[in-house]
Amino acid sequence: MRPAMISRRGFSLGLLVLAGGAFTRPAGAQSRRLTVVTTVSMLADAARIIGGNRVDVTSLLGEGVDPHTYRPTRTDIARLSNADIIFANGLYLEAQLEAPLKALGVNKPVIFAAEAVPKARLLADSEYPDRFDPHVWMDPKLWILVADRVRDALIARDPAGRATYETGAKAYAGELTRLDAYARKILSSVPTTSRMLVTAHDAFNYFGRAYGFEVEGIQGLSTESEAGLKRLEELVSLVVSRGIRAVFVESSVSDRNIRALVEGAGARGHKLAIGGELYSDALGAPGTYEGTVIGMLDHNVTTIARALGGEAPGRGMAGKLKAGG
Repeated sequence: MRPAMISRRGFSLGLLVLAGGAFTRPAGAQSRRLTVVTTVSMLADAARIIGGNRVDVTSLLGEGVDPHTYRPTRTDIARLSNADIIFANGLYLEAQLEAPLKALGVNKPVIFAAEAVPKARLLADSEYPDRFDPHVWMDPKLWILVADRVRDALIARDPAGRATYETGAKAYAGELTRLDAYARKILSSVPTTSRMLVTAHDAFNYFGRAYGFEVEGIQGLSTESEAGLKRLEELVSLVVSRGIRAVFVESSVSDRNIRALVEGAGARGHKLAIGGELYSDALGAPGTYEGTVIGMLDHNVTTIARALGGEAPGRGMAGKLKAGG
């Protein structure tokens, strides 16, 4: 993962709005809903469910947007400045947003929620030992810890809403636990020799650890990592030698490298299919089942199992996936 340069423009904007956006409303005083702004849509999903009717939630990054390379706009900085509380993933996922977020954190709660996961349960970045893999939502059990951090931050900001936030977090944890059980059941039906997940970038390592899959990304943990010809050749040899039947594109990453991998395998006489599109760094379309964390993970688990020779219902855990998902 190549270190991303912090945008000087984004940092300057953050300092500008900081001067006029000081947070003065006393904690616990709520005459209206809390204005919650999140960086990624996965956190927006958690905040909406946990916050219920006490919060208004918006996400800066929507469907198909890559958080690794996203640079904040003036509108983004204005939204962040006007928020009562901000949730970011952290762990260097939103590299271009870190400077303005830290500047805003001087005067209002800015919560890097994924950093609530104990370091012992985080996966290291193989290229940068002092950093961790930020894609913790790929393991439902870890995402429960993140959701608990969201709950605690909302309670601290709005103590009168404690009952709402605790009830919402409990319900959310229950759904994530149910999803985890479903994943374990259907992924265990994938033949052991086929449990290799090949995707555009290394977003699925927590998934692999949780469910016993070897994970190979063409790019590194960040989509800013370069995919060289040598890496593609290595993966072609690997999928051919292992007889892997399918690889996967991602909704927020170009499919160019995956298609090159398929073509390379074909040139060696091995039929390699694109097993489907997975959600990695962003949810599906707003208002859809796939536009929730539960729906995102249900889609991924179901798609992976079916493409790699396992057995899974076509419409997923609760029959809510779109047809053909």
